[in-house]
Amino acid sequence: MRAHYLQHVPYEGLGSIAPWLKSAGYQITATKFYESTSLPSLEQFDLLIILGGPMSVNDDDRFPWLRTEKQFIRQSIESGKAVLGICLGAQLIASALGESVYPNRRKEIGWFPIEGIPSQQKTTFRFAPSVEVFHWHGDTFDLPEGAVLLARSEACENQAFQLGQNVIGLQFHLETTPESAQALVTHCREELSPLKFVQPEAVILDQAPDKYQAINDLMAKLLHFLSPKATISR
Repeated sequence: MRAHYLQHVPYEGLGSIAPWLKSAGYQITATKFYESTSLPSLEQFDLLIILGGPMSVNDDDRFPWLRTEKQFIRQSIESGKAVLGICLGAQLIASALGESVYPNRRKEIGWFPIEGIPSQQKTTFRFAPSVEVFHWHGDTFDLPEGAVLLARSEACENQAFQLGQNVIGLQFHLETTPESAQALVTHCREELSPLKFVQPEAVILDQAPDKYQAINDLMAKLLHFLSPKATISR
């Protein structure tokens, strides 16, 4: 099995996804747009992971490769690949499928709960009725046509969605580790304004290890949902 990920800035990497992919036996390749815009052919991967970043999906003039990336994402979805988009990645999925991405009424940065939305469909991923996760986002999006809303929060209605059986977009970061949280704070500290859904740096970083373990375990569950044939080595 082969996984390819799209990375937009050096400080937003795979986090807990990397060890899961390795334990599942995936060969891992990447396009790091801050270094190169070279993309693989669709035949070269089975799972596509689209990471976060501080730019907007609408910043095509500043980052011309966004146009190419969105086209690549759309082609990947249309070809039936398993696709996971995280934060900017979820917004890129929505934009690639023709939906609008725009500033949310509130920024959401820090540890806040999401509300899982029950679905009658047996093929959708299910979140718990309430689970606290890590956020760092200011934009939101319209749901792609045919997508099922999986989660919402007080600050943001469209927190997670699923399209078909193999495409999931998350506004929040289940892959976050203590190291990646610190990296985000270090590089994006100017965004920590005193707002209702923006926590201070000390609150963001002063979390027990089991808080990170809980979201990383949830990410592992989601990855296994997208990769049902994966066999995890212990």
